[in-house]
Amino acid sequence: MLIEDFIRQYGYAAVALGAFAEGETVLLFAGYGAQRGWLQWPLVVAVAAIGATLGDQLFFFLGHYFGPQLLARFPRLQAHLPRVQSMLERNAPWAIISVRFLYGMRIAGPVLIGLAGVAPWRFVVFNAIGAALWAPLITGLGWFFGAGIAQVASRLQMGEEIVLAVVLTAGALVWLIRRLRRH
Repeated sequence: MLIEDFIRQYGYAAVALGAFAEGETVLLFAGYGAQRGWLQWPLVVAVAAIGATLGDQLFFFLGHYFGPQLLARFPRLQAHLPRVQSMLERNAPWAIISVRFLYGMRIAGPVLIGLAGVAPWRFVVFNAIGAALWAPLITGLGWFFGAGIAQVASRLQMGEEIVLAVVLTAGALVWLIRRLRRH
């Protein structure tokens, strides 16, 4: 019960903080917690979407205002810039929405989009759309994972009960046969 109480008390704060940064792992666990009844699924999704939007806005503005300094400080970030610029040239709204779904680009993506000169209002709109898609998707994966685990556990429990019944029956038969042989 300690884990359940901890999740009930701090789960939404963890979702907000987790979604503010990377978030997928925290959100998967929160979806599982919602499936178990420890958290409310709609509230998890709302908190995650808001946290993810705010986090990406911060990273966007860091890139927008401090992009060259960040590239100098983090040279590996420079390697991703051509990829992000290419995505923005092909379809900027889709690039902004989808960057949160790209592995390794959750924080770097908004920084590089800000550096690339995308208008802040445009990023706000499409970033919010991306967060509104991302939050229920990842939370839903956690929910379905939790439901799958519950099914497997119930099947294992039923299997354990069958095995227990077989072992008890076999034990009773052995005891009965030995008893009958003695008499």
